[in-house]
Amino acid sequence: MGENTNFREIKREPPKLDESWWRAVLSEEDRYQRSAVEIQSQNGLYNETEGTSTEPSDSQINWDIATKLYNSDEMISLNVIGFNRGGLLVNGNGIHGFVPISHLVNCIEEEVKIDQKLQSYIDKTIRLKIIECDPERGRVVFSERAAQSKPGKRIELLGNLKAGEHTFGTVTNITDFGVFVDLGGIEGLIHVSELSWGRVNHPADVVHLDERIEVYVLQVDFERSRVALSLKQLHPNPWQIVEMKYEPGQVTEAVITSIVPFGAFARLEEGLDGLIHITEMDSEGEISHPEEVLEKGQIVKVRILHVDSTRQRLGLSLNLSTVNDSEPEDDESQKQEE
Repeated sequence: MGENTNFREIKREPPKLDESWWRAVLSEEDRYQRSAVEIQSQNGLYNETEGTSTEPSDSQINWDIATKLYNSDEMISLNVIGFNRGGLLVNGNGIHGFVPISHLVNCIEEEVKIDQKLQSYIDKTIRLKIIECDPERGRVVFSERAAQSKPGKRIELLGNLKAGEHTFGTVTNITDFGVFVDLGGIEGLIHVSELSWGRVNHPADVVHLDERIEVYVLQVDFERSRVALSLKQLHPNPWQIVEMKYEPGQVTEAVITSIVPFGAFARLEEGLDGLIHITEMDSEGEISHPEEVLEKGQIVKVRILHVDSTRQRLGLSLNLSTVNDSEPEDDESQKQEE
């Protein structure tokens, strides 16, 4: 079924997300926004174009107006008064706040062009929607991208999206903790743990900015306008049948996905990544670093040492001639990496 159908049922039940999952995800997002897209300094808005601070404070925000705009998902036109490395500072009509660079139309990836892009907005009036309104923290966050959709679209989407369905969206921002996807009027988050059943070095290895992707809806939080998404739930969990397909002593092909000081991770198939410890790369034990014998993307023959579906671990070896079916001790290095 193509993209003409917005939502489509997936027969299996979506996994349950409790409050602890949301708290962990939101805390990571909040840390990211505080460090990368600070909307206010302690003394007010900082204008990087002039190197000065203005005096706007919570008292200058008309929270009645801000709350109404947010709840109705209406647009507002504001003046751009400055910028910092995270985005634009905007002001007018009784409110002020911040527009993250990921929420600007035609966001530029190249670092050298970011300042030029932001500078071009200065003294212009742009149409925006409020995507976050938090009077307790004195925080108002706007989006130029969201203003591309008609008024009320966010509310409409929140009412139509259902856990267990899947839909399409566009990648708008990639962070260390996950990927933000524009669903046509609201952004959803794919946490890094939901990108793949296998090991993910960084979300940028899985998706790209402005890429159109299919996503699975994990949960919709109408009250907080939050949508949790997944990529891995679109596919069967390979760890559920791994012990039926692979067993100790079996030799198979794998692709090296990453190299670390204590070994290398190799992918047997999508979602199944195992560790080749450095001690399993040379029977003589003379290798000082895995890069001496392996490189990322290399296809190798590996022997399976052990399979642990419960902990989602595979132990692999490059030494195809040796036999060791005993369960190895826990590898501290692997636990630290995970």
